[in-house]
Order: sequence, then C-alpha cells, then structure tokens
Amino acid sequence: MTPQRLLSLLKGVVFLVCLLPLGLLVLHGFQNNLGPDPIVTITHGTGFATLRLLVITLAISPVRHLWVRLSWLIRFRRMLGLFAFFYGCLHLLTYVWLFSGFHLSTMIADITKRRFIMVGFTAWILMLPLALTSTKWAIKKLGGKRWRALHRLIYISAICGVIHYWWIVKPGVRTPMKITVVLAVLLAARPAWALLQARRSGARAPERA
Repeated sequence: MTPQRLLSLLKGVVFLVCLLPLGLLVLHGFQNNLGPDPIVTITHGTGFATLRLLVITLAISPVRHLWVRLSWLIRFRRMLGLFAFFYGCLHLLTYVWLFSGFHLSTMIADITKRRFIMVGFTAWILMLPLALTSTKWAIKKLGGKRWRALHRLIYISAICGVIHYWWIVKPGVRTPMKITVVLAVLLAARPAWALLQARRSGARAPERA
C-alpha cells in the first residue's frame, strides 16, 4: 500500500472515530438510554466532544515538532478542527432548541445572567471564523501570515471552553482538571518550542561566522 493510500485510509478511520460521540448519543436515544435527564446527557456529550477535539487539534503541532516522523499529522488538523466546530454547533443547538425553545428573550436573559453561558458562547463565536476560513481559498485570500494569526483564536476558544466547563460543574467537582492540565501543557509548549528554536539559531550563528 502506498503512503498516500495509507494516509487516505487513516483519514477515513479518524473521520469515523470523530463521529463516534454523535453515534453513541443517537444509539442511546433510540434505546431510551440517555439517563434520567436526556437533555443534560446530550449537552454534556456534545460539550465533551467539542473540548476533546479542540485539545487534540492543538496537540498536533507540538507533537509533530517533537517527532519529525509524525509530520504527516498536520493533514488531520483541519478535519479535527472542523469536527470540534461541528460538535460545538450541536452543543449550542442543544441549548437554543431544547433548553430555550428558540426564545430569543430567554437566551438573552440567560447570557446576561449566567456567566458559564456567556463564556461558552464566546468560545463558539471564536470558532466560527476559524471554520469559515478553513479552506485553501481562504488561506490564499488572507495570506499565510494573516491566516495563521487569525487561527490562533483557537487557543482563546479552548481556554473559554475549559472555563465554561469549570463554571458549569458544581463547586468541589474536579472533573475538568485533566483537560485543564492538558491544555495548560499545550499552551506552554508553543512558547517553549519557540524559545528552544531561538537558542538553537543563536548557537549556530557563531559557527557560521
């Protein structure tokens, strides 16, 4: 099997794995097995999927820098990012439809009164331009430098998503801790890698001279 065909096969597998959280929710729904409060189960399921996919998307760049042989992982970043946005849309739709019944006044009141809804909505808003500019055409129109600057919003979106998670759980609950630690490591990895590269460049400069 050629490397290109293997990569296409892996993309297909990753695509199916990304659909798994939705598939499980649909299956449990048909089996009437969504727990005592199905709306909460759907909300949590789509929210968890959004955060996990955001974090995995952020992990691709540092991983491929650490292991050169894994540079092909960059080809999965767009798919994973779009799936994160997809589950973010489902998460938002759950609130807009099942919780608020499409009542605009209710949603506005909730956003102004409940901080976890405000920060969660901010996370989704920040993901929107990233999804809209995920095409090669958008990269060409914006230019590589501006496109990369815009797509750094994913870091802020992920931070807002984790804050949303902390604010939605009951006081004393530590379930958001794992993903918070992972995100903190990924946020620290970027400047650490840039500093390492700068030191390497500085060390090579005298040798050239």
